[in-house]
Amino acid sequence: MQKPTTIYDIAKRMNISAATVSRVLSNSKYPVRAELAKRIRETAREMNYHPNSIGRQLKTNKTSTIGVIIPSITNPFYSAVVSGIEEVASEKGYHVLLCNSQQSPELEMSHLTTLFEKQVKGVILSSVSDGNEELKSYMKSGLKVVSIDQTIDDFSAFQINFDYRKGGRIGTRYLIDQGHRDIAYLTAPLSLPSRKQIYQGFLETMEEHGLPVGEDRLIVSRGKQEDGELASQTIGEFENGKRLAERLLRKKPWPTAIFTCNDMTAFGVLNELMTQGVRSPEDISVIGFDNLDFAGIVSPALTTIEQPKYEMGRMACRMLMEWMDNEVNQPGELILQPRLVERNSVRRL
Repeated sequence: MQKPTTIYDIAKRMNISAATVSRVLSNSKYPVRAELAKRIRETAREMNYHPNSIGRQLKTNKTSTIGVIIPSITNPFYSAVVSGIEEVASEKGYHVLLCNSQQSPELEMSHLTTLFEKQVKGVILSSVSDGNEELKSYMKSGLKVVSIDQTIDDFSAFQINFDYRKGGRIGTRYLIDQGHRDIAYLTAPLSLPSRKQIYQGFLETMEEHGLPVGEDRLIVSRGKQEDGELASQTIGEFENGKRLAERLLRKKPWPTAIFTCNDMTAFGVLNELMTQGVRSPEDISVIGFDNLDFAGIVSPALTTIEQPKYEMGRMACRMLMEWMDNEVNQPGELILQPRLVERNSVRRL
């Protein structure tokens, strides 16, 4: 295999100094005769020269690459977040290295280590890990981190979060205002702060209205292989919603409404209701959380709580750029607010 061409190879062929070649190919402001500069660029193309960006980063201690670590690229929520990140990064001349942790704290840390070793100076992270000691160690060594979507306690960095608890309250209050009193809550394992906070908002609102929530109205994914059921991380949120709905429907009487932890779970619930001949919203109303693009396409169109995911990505990238450019010094936190999006999946009783 042919070795990569270096500036020294170009300089040797042209019988000029490597410094002159470097100045031209790095677009330095150092004056070089236009004719010579043209010949250098032509020779670089002929020799198939490509710049070594990592080498340049080591010399200048500057980078044009940021890292992004998310739990699942297959989840449309994170796809929208990444789209927002990439738009701002492109505007600023940065490239994005995208890593998928697959809901694994170990893989998340492995990605973080790899990015740090590749001289990446800034990372946008949606963490699934409970501990952050290694993350703190990397930050002490100069890594800039913006946390999104999941709150990380005792974490001295920028955080962009969402008021999940308020979103849980808004969704529950809407169902109650529509006349529902028997409401079930279906969720993936309550392991992430976001899921816990939505559930907390649900419980608080039910209690405020004097409405009990029995054990048979809280259906939580087991999160591991049990009775032949696979973890939601393995089968996906859609399949998880189908399994949760199937468990709920085993026992009558059924609730009049179901609140789910996210839209993908709600899509699975709607699918299972249809499979079992249960009409929605006529028999059971369903409300989701996220407002994914698909929410307006499914039948019935899904009523849901909007989380501004694309804007979250843009804000996170903008904050990281400003921090890396030393335009801001103090870590801070932004809390994005929920909004109800009313469609056709909830019936007024």
